[in-house]
Amino acid sequence: MEAEPPLYPMAGAAGPQGDEDRLGVPDGPEAPLDELVGAYPNYNEEEEERRYYRRKRLGVLKNVLAASAGGMLTYGVYLGLLQMQLILHYDETYREVKYGNMGLPDIDSKMLMGINVTPIAALLYTPVLIRFFGTKWMMFLAVGIYTLFVSTNYWERYYTLVPSAVALGMAIVPLWASMGNYITRMAQKYHEYSHYKEQDGQGLKRRPPRGSHAPYLLVFQAIFYSFFHLSFACAQLPMIHFLNHYLYDLNHTLYNVQSCGTNSHGILSGFNKTVLRTLPRSGNLIVVESVLMAVAFLAMLLVLGLCGAAYRPTEEIDLRSVGWGNIFQLPFKHVRDYRLRHLVPFFIYSGFEVLFACTGIALGYGVCSVGLERLAYLLVAYSLGASAASLLGLLGLWLPRPVPLVAGAGVHLLLTFVLFFWAPVPRVLQHSWILYVAAALWGVGSALNKTGLSTLLGILYEDKERQDFIFTIYHWWQAVAIFTVYLGSSLPMKAKLAVLLVTLVAAAVSYLRMEQKLRRGVAPRQPRIPRPQHKVRGYRYLEEDNSDESDAEGEHGDGAEEEAPPAGPRPGPEPAGLGRRPCPYEQAQGGDGPEEQ
Repeated sequence: MEAEPPLYPMAGAAGPQGDEDRLGVPDGPEAPLDELVGAYPNYNEEEEERRYYRRKRLGVLKNVLAASAGGMLTYGVYLGLLQMQLILHYDETYREVKYGNMGLPDIDSKMLMGINVTPIAALLYTPVLIRFFGTKWMMFLAVGIYTLFVSTNYWERYYTLVPSAVALGMAIVPLWASMGNYITRMAQKYHEYSHYKEQDGQGLKRRPPRGSHAPYLLVFQAIFYSFFHLSFACAQLPMIHFLNHYLYDLNHTLYNVQSCGTNSHGILSGFNKTVLRTLPRSGNLIVVESVLMAVAFLAMLLVLGLCGAAYRPTEEIDLRSVGWGNIFQLPFKHVRDYRLRHLVPFFIYSGFEVLFACTGIALGYGVCSVGLERLAYLLVAYSLGASAASLLGLLGLWLPRPVPLVAGAGVHLLLTFVLFFWAPVPRVLQHSWILYVAAALWGVGSALNKTGLSTLLGILYEDKERQDFIFTIYHWWQAVAIFTVYLGSSLPMKAKLAVLLVTLVAAAVSYLRMEQKLRRGVAPRQPRIPRPQHKVRGYRYLEEDNSDESDAEGEHGDGAEEEAPPAGPRPGPEPAGLGRRPCPYEQAQGGDGPEEQ
């Protein structure tokens, strides 16, 4: 009976074609070893390298989309919950029936104070936290704190709402600084993976020229802010699908309102104290909060699972190794740079305008004249206008750099002038289309402002050692501006518009002055980043000599520079190296080593 042929040919055995295989290479014991265990004969190194870097580029795109979607969901949940919570707590009947004499207005005021005041101290700890945790993990931690704030609304008490609001205020600047740093790093990595073949004359990888990553940065920032501005629309879903069914119409809520727009004082003076026709059931509120909690967890999972690291492990070690004292001081030292000093008015205006959209246009002009039930649709108009206009930032690929930023300032300047002289009549809906157009146009200016500033900072400061400091300074000034708006919420509308107008003109003039200095070639004064000082704490590296060197290196490498040991016999075993602590075996043999003699 014939034996069945083996399923797989055995190495070293003659094939069915004799002593040669199909490629004409001799088989059997005489076959070369390289042909048996070597590389695949059809391996194309250039094609495999191209595929590898294409996967790397797709990974960068995945990181950008995941970070953008995570930021959109996080702020959508946060703004939606905060808006619904403040409306419910504003109603007198809801407070008395649900919470009695617990003092919800006082709790809400302290909660808003925690959110707006705490970021003032963020300049002291944000760079340290980002360097300690890393950019990606700082994003994840900050999104987790936002999720904690959402979870405390299951049990609304002073000891749950206020501490979580303070924690959220501490996380605002680190979240935005790490987000800006992350998107900038992704643009630089995408440029590196797209130009992997560029080499210098010696065949080594050449450092990319300054500003070469700018087109990718422009595209990535446009994608990020296009997603982020959709968070204002996502935040209105609880209002549209849940809370609007319980609200009174404008004839009830605006009964005592006498003036709106530029003639108004404070926020909604004369607004009715009862805005809810019927009180929502506690079970329905728990369902809505559970949906928001699930979305917040989804945002955490997006950042955790889909966002890759912004730096290589060795780069992260280098960033931490400059010294924590230097990391603490460097944001303050960057004030020497005239570019940052010229951009500070724009940073401040960036905080003014986003809060004016939510309080000035939406409340002082919108709710004051067309009722609380249309608040959600006004903010949706603002959100869609800003999201669509974020893509207009791509025009910076063909236009001069100052054009998008100055164009956004021009749109806001025109709208501010119009709003300065417009006072809509309460309870009149004929002019409601003007409000929607104004909200959408304000969103266009906001998008050009945010996209232009973040792109500009990523271009001016492309050194990876400085980016977290720069974005920390940017968003800290934004937080200071938002805190100022919080303090001046009771001012007349004309005073708010005047401050907004003066800040906008000063920001535009200061920015154009900076561009003029750059064209003249004025060199900025940047603080020196100290070199990394690595301190290895392993037991093999406690000695002063190199414990990884071979015997030959130890004998011949440094012998010419060291003084020869004195001749003559020495007691005990001879130590392996000068200045080295004796090992346990040497101590057992009675030798104390050179350190203790």
